Amino acid sequence: MAQDESDPDATVAAPQPVSPIANLFPGYFALVMATGIISIGAAQQNLRLLASMLFGIAGISFLVLLIMTVLRLLLYPKLLFSDLTHHSLGFSFLTMVAAINVLGGCAAGIANWWTLAEFCWWFGLLLLVILIYSSLFGVILRSEKPPLGNRINGTWFLLTVSLESVAVLGGTLLTHTGPNQGIELVSASAFTLGIVFYLIVVTMLFQRWSFLVLNPEDAQPPSWIAAGAVAITVLAGSTLLGTAELIPRFERLASFLEGMIILAWATSTFWFPVLVGIGVWRHFIRRVPFSYDPSYWALVFPLGMYCVATYKMISVLDLESLWVVPQAALIVALLAWIVVFTGMLRQPLRRKSLAS
Repeated sequence: MAQDESDPDATVAAPQPVSPIANLFPGYFALVMATGIISIGAAQQNLRLLASMLFGIAGISFLVLLIMTVLRLLLYPKLLFSDLTHHSLGFSFLTMVAAINVLGGCAAGIANWWTLAEFCWWFGLLLLVILIYSSLFGVILRSEKPPLGNRINGTWFLLTVSLESVAVLGGTLLTHTGPNQGIELVSASAFTLGIVFYLIVVTMLFQRWSFLVLNPEDAQPPSWIAAGAVAITVLAGSTLLGTAELIPRFERLASFLEGMIILAWATSTFWFPVLVGIGVWRHFIRRVPFSYDPSYWALVFPLGMYCVATYKMISVLDLESLWVVPQAALIVALLAWIVVFTGMLRQPLRRKSLAS
């Protein structure tokens, strides 16, 4: 492929090392996000065995990916920092923050491991600060920048997802600890700041999709994070609102939280037909073949998150007429997870057959 000379992220450097660690996709932690959130969805609907199995897979996946990421930092630091400050890849690292907080939610809700859940929250908060500022400084301070249409993509919505994941787990911890001014303030701040980032990013992405030519590579699975980001906002708002009887601060914010929950749920619901239509165009009209790519976990996560968020919203806002929605969403999310997980397991065999 010819390099775009106007794009500072496009390089003609020496060939990169061929290694699973060197070339680890920074957004691979979406595997943990997707698996963990479907585990929580299964637990909500009393499928305890399925929930425990998925929690186990998510935990093992996180440890493997964490070890690979640490090794990449030690062995290939230039590659890692290049990705971290890259316009189209940098925010993918925030999947690590969301993955840690989703695991914390699993630990609390499925295994009743509250100490581990609190550790996940603090660890995720530390990583959030490090990663979000590293990526932001990387894209803001560089002297040469790519055109908007070249690098804006769905991974930018991970700014919202990572922040809202802090609010979700923070609200969950408050149900166990009771009032805690530090957790309350951080959770409320993460919730509102996540909404601000969503409005910024969705404006840029909608402008890109509406006024620039859309190519198949511009409609890759991370685009689905547009729906996942507002779905997790629903979950965050519902979780905080659910603590209103315990936490006076959130009792005072009840009307605001309810309004944001409904707005976010309506926006997430709106996005799914749009994203399905773009996917049909990409694969059936533009003939992009279906093949496993780690970015597909960014498609599975919004489906699972929509299930969990809708379930929580129903219980908090007394919307019993919508009970069928999370039930159907769990089936769709689980089927998508099985397809992508199977593709991931078959990938080494496919590479071996191509090599031979």
